[in-house]
Amino acid sequence: MLKRKIETYLADWKQSEDRKPLVIKGIRQCGKTYIVQKFARENYDSVVYMNFILEPDKKSAFTGNIDVDTIILNLSALIKGSRFIEGKTCIILDEIQECKEARTALKSFHVDGRFDVIATGSLLGVKGYGQSKKKKEDIGQDSIPVGHETVIDMYPLDFEEFLWANGISPAVIDSVKSCFENETVVPEGVHKAMMELLYRYVIVGGLPEVVNCFLETKNIELIYKLQRNLIAEYEEDMVKYADDADKPNIRECFESIPKQLAKENKKFQYSVVKKGGRSSQYIGSIQWLEDVGIVRRCYNIQTTELPLEGNSIKDCFKVYTTDIGLLVAMLDYGTQADILKGNLLGYKGAVFENLMADFLCKSGQKLYYLHKDSGLELDFLVRFKGECVILEIKSKTSKSKSMTTVLKNKDVYHVKNAIKLGQYNVGRKGDILTIPLYMGFLVNDKLADVIIPDVDVSLLNVNKNTGTKQN
Repeated sequence: MLKRKIETYLADWKQSEDRKPLVIKGIRQCGKTYIVQKFARENYDSVVYMNFILEPDKKSAFTGNIDVDTIILNLSALIKGSRFIEGKTCIILDEIQECKEARTALKSFHVDGRFDVIATGSLLGVKGYGQSKKKKEDIGQDSIPVGHETVIDMYPLDFEEFLWANGISPAVIDSVKSCFENETVVPEGVHKAMMELLYRYVIVGGLPEVVNCFLETKNIELIYKLQRNLIAEYEEDMVKYADDADKPNIRECFESIPKQLAKENKKFQYSVVKKGGRSSQYIGSIQWLEDVGIVRRCYNIQTTELPLEGNSIKDCFKVYTTDIGLLVAMLDYGTQADILKGNLLGYKGAVFENLMADFLCKSGQKLYYLHKDSGLELDFLVRFKGECVILEIKSKTSKSKSMTTVLKNKDVYHVKNAIKLGQYNVGRKGDILTIPLYMGFLVNDKLADVIIPDVDVSLLNVNKNTGTKQN
């Protein structure tokens, strides 16, 4: 049984006084259904579950009036043995994107307040997204009950969850975190074990079914076959949900990702997808792949200053898979063994860059990089400890001329610090902190650590006539 961080979120959600219906969206097969059912069984006296893909007849419960009493009456007739106990029942609406009336009904459940509702969906709000031929009512965007639901993203296992799955104790992980925070060397034994686990994470990724296969068999061939089957399911989704004219475009964009990342300039180029390819032909396909959670764009920025989003160039980007295991599975069979043996040669840089994108995506961060026509290029830029910080990913020990140039010209680029990740231990040289690749999951700017100070309202207690402060 895999431990997931979202379990803590679900527990906090249940304890909140004014909890709204919860909508969990994420890539297909990331474990949404399993974790929600597990949580509901452990925390409620009664669980009412329906899957709108497997049980399309359940949609009829949400036709006509969608007040809670009517819906409960309909569900009681459709689901034998269902019990609806005020304050003790969790209703699970799986694959809710297939029933826009159920999505609209979340407002009724929130206002009513007698039952907790958790909805999941792999393509929420995406059915027909980006296709100009679709009408708003066909897409179902008007069914979203704004203000009456809480929407969160769920990802495949991140590296820390992968460590838990492999039996690594919290004490060991905390010691690695301490070395990162205090910039101290990781003990050699721990460092070696963590690097080996990182390489395994690279070839396995975080999709729960694949992780379980790895834990049970340690068989690379079985892992690869399972990953390829999951990729085939994603491609079936492309056929199922996209307009006929766009189906080949989406698949072509997806299958071009390894070639895009193999280039020295990893900017996504439509001509790599197909000779003569144009933005107008493929931009909707990229958006579709991003919205369903398969890929994430990394935007070039105009200047190395915060806020990064405000400085991003929307038509200039790289594309990474959100799960590193997907990228590796898209490569030739045998690549997994090459990674474990360290024989990946030139493509290793692309794999490790996508690994860092995996770390950042799964911690909820957006992706940015810098590329200038002059040749100046930085792998990633992030907000870290309230500053714009460079992240450079090195598959081998080497210098980064661009990083050095930026740090030497602080008055021009306004960047004071850089983090270089590679196959080495923790160390610092001036403005550059070097850390092992496996510490990449710790690079996160936590807003929870930012405390807003109280305002001294006594300063507002002034005499209206004289403008002087009153004692």
